[in-house]
Amino acid sequence: MTTFFDLPPDLPVPQDDGAADHLVGMNLPHVSLLATTGQLVDIGAMSGLVIIYAYPLTGRPGVPLPEGWDEIPGARGCTPQTCAYRDHYAELRARRATVFGLSTQTSDYQQEMTARLEVPFAVLSDHAFALTEALQLPTFEVAGMTLLKRLTIVARDGVIIGVHYPVFPSNADAAWVLEFLASLPV
Repeated sequence: MTTFFDLPPDLPVPQDDGAADHLVGMNLPHVSLLATTGQLVDIGAMSGLVIIYAYPLTGRPGVPLPEGWDEIPGARGCTPQTCAYRDHYAELRARRATVFGLSTQTSDYQQEMTARLEVPFAVLSDHAFALTEALQLPTFEVAGMTLLKRLTIVARDGVIIGVHYPVFPSNADAAWVLEFLASLPV
């Protein structure tokens, strides 16, 4: 039986549709998002290295995922991605990076996930699509919901310097970020 922590071996691989090509070089907008800590975070006011990994939707034990979820390229894998960031969090902090998860789910929904998975960083709710629209982040529709496509933004002092898109497999994303950070000039 496959759990939320597992990635089925036959998931369809997302193709790069160019929907994130415009992001490198953009400034992070001054958009305030509610974090799972209960605080509002102004993304555009962040200094230093900031990692924002966007994911479509985390499942909950006992609640079925949308029908056909595993057939949508790049949809499955939000929990393994978050767990990978949790497991690499100390390494990312050692590189002085601030990490945020991001989804269009409500902060209340996200708080359950961060508590259950013991996530040591804040997850941001873009349920009003403020950041999604400001950056024109790629989305898809399923079961009457508009969800973010999985991508990761690396910013330095408010400017996007790297984007990982499409992210696949999801549990390798944090390792990609660490390699990207290691390639940056000091």
